Amino acid sequence: MKSFTTFLLLLLTYIGYGQTNFSSENYSITNKDLETNIFKKDSTAHALVIYEYGESYVDKNTFQLKTKIKRKIKILDREGFKKANIIIDLYKNDSGDSKEKISDISATTNNLVDGKISKTRLEKNQIFREKYNDNYTRVKFALPNIKEGSVITYSYTLESPFMFKYKGWEFQSDIPTLHSEYRASIPGNYEYNIKLVGGKKLHTNESKLVKNCLSTGRGAKADCFNSIYVMKDVPAFIDEDYMTTRNNYLARIDYELKIYRSFDGGIKNYARTWKTTDKDLKSEQAIGRQLNKGGLVKDLLTEIVSKESDPLTKAKAIYKYVQDHYTWNGEYNLFKEVSLKGLIKNKSGRASEINLLLFNLLKENDIDVKVVLISTRPNGLATKVHPVISDFNYLILQASIDGKTFLLDAVDDYLPFGQIPFRCLNQYGRLLDFKEGSYWLPISVDKAATKILKVELNFDENGTLNGVVESKKTGYHALGSKKDYHSNNDAYLKSYKDKHPNIGIISYDVATKEKSSQKFEEVFDITMETETIGDNIYLNPFIFKFITENPFKLQERTYPIDFGYKDAYLYTLKLNLNGKYDVVEIPESIALKLPSNTGSLILNTKYENDVITLFFKFNFSEAIYTSNFYGYLKSFFATIVDTQTNALIVLKNK
Repeated sequence: MKSFTTFLLLLLTYIGYGQTNFSSENYSITNKDLETNIFKKDSTAHALVIYEYGESYVDKNTFQLKTKIKRKIKILDREGFKKANIIIDLYKNDSGDSKEKISDISATTNNLVDGKISKTRLEKNQIFREKYNDNYTRVKFALPNIKEGSVITYSYTLESPFMFKYKGWEFQSDIPTLHSEYRASIPGNYEYNIKLVGGKKLHTNESKLVKNCLSTGRGAKADCFNSIYVMKDVPAFIDEDYMTTRNNYLARIDYELKIYRSFDGGIKNYARTWKTTDKDLKSEQAIGRQLNKGGLVKDLLTEIVSKESDPLTKAKAIYKYVQDHYTWNGEYNLFKEVSLKGLIKNKSGRASEINLLLFNLLKENDIDVKVVLISTRPNGLATKVHPVISDFNYLILQASIDGKTFLLDAVDDYLPFGQIPFRCLNQYGRLLDFKEGSYWLPISVDKAATKILKVELNFDENGTLNGVVESKKTGYHALGSKKDYHSNNDAYLKSYKDKHPNIGIISYDVATKEKSSQKFEEVFDITMETETIGDNIYLNPFIFKFITENPFKLQERTYPIDFGYKDAYLYTLKLNLNGKYDVVEIPESIALKLPSNTGSLILNTKYENDVITLFFKFNFSEAIYTSNFYGYLKSFFATIVDTQTNALIVLKNK
């Protein structure tokens, strides 16, 4: 009996936790939707999707793709008011003769007044349209009379002629969702690749065949494949440091047209192979047809560069020439028409134009070079299952010289030969080889980026600390510092002083003058006061800190931790006491490792021959960690921050 009672209590606790006071079964508003003003499962949530429903189908009369959408959202606090501002994007093609339409917009704000539901409806004159760009029009409206505790509902119908863009569905957003349901009806003459993204499990996944759902006036008929997808209790997706675009991880369902069978028996295959895609890219004006422009570029280089016998030296000189003479205008537009003549004349152009010019210069000078198509980090990962050319938005090069390969991008004059922009570090790209066939190329950085700080301090007769700080950064750590320093060195030095008000910078020098160097070295002569309490002197040995705040704050993270590259940090201190002080306390040693030896942290301190030395080193030997490492990395960073913040040397006058 006692065991049964315990079981019953546990069951009731579980049921109580699993349930909420919101009506997530349908679109209707209930009193409990309005009376409940907290969401226990996520106390940080400012708003909550109680219920959302989408239904897509092909209209029997117009043969247009229609999508009906309904949402019911709870506003939990003032921060959640922004969820009452609705934006809907409508697409139109480049010619403007085909476009999406919206109709039946209905929206209501529901509040509880004297125990009864009070409704405030959106008026038609509160709905606005504006041109967003050449391909999109935005429909915008804000629900009226919003208060803390309001529940808003809105619905509308979309109509689209673009069956190749069957309406996808996002089950997840930046606020929690209790019930998200999507129903899709796809005629049998359309066949799509259907992809579930984000790793979340479906609560409901049902499909059935419906006979004769569509028919034409000539007697042709089609069956429909009807599906129901439901997710429940979907947590909010919270962006955090060290991630690529949220589109890589947001729980959603996507459609891509594979085959279309017309009613008259014709078949159009949209599912391409890389063999056919390579053939198309070879004749593509923006790429393939730009790879044989040797006659256009052969007279650009100086005779000294052209006659250089060493291939690597020649390649570096050509790369430097393009960096120094051509400026990126900030545009990507990978498949827009390319004009190398215009680039040469104007000295400015798109990223793809600059890199295609570099390609032709290298090729004309007998360097083995290939084009690599990539999708940048903000653009998301390119689909690997089958060719989707629209997934790519950028172009870099691979040069093979004396058995070594180098990835090149000449758009940034701070990049050294062989280093590509951080935005390009997105796991893989497609190397185009029109003779042997294209293939997926891993995009990674073999060498770790480093930050090294070497500090040497001495006490003078007055108890003031004087010394030298030597800083060395390599790889991507050097890149940002080089840009900041060379763009405005006075502002760069001022930022150092502002961040370290307790340190006096007597003199400063940068040893690295070349903007495209692999490293950035600087030296500071400094002076600083110590903190004295009673007879003791207190000193934090980390006068410069690598990381001051833990970037990981979530309870758990369901998407990878993507640093982009491996990196390592080293801090050393040599403190000469000059016979003036006894040592009361020095920091204790620490040794930590991440699982599978994917990172380590070491702190060693010792006092010997009147000198205190400190050695602090940590590294990350992987560029990308799975979400399983999140707890370990969060703890690892906490130790780094705590060590630098709270480490203490205590001295006493002799």
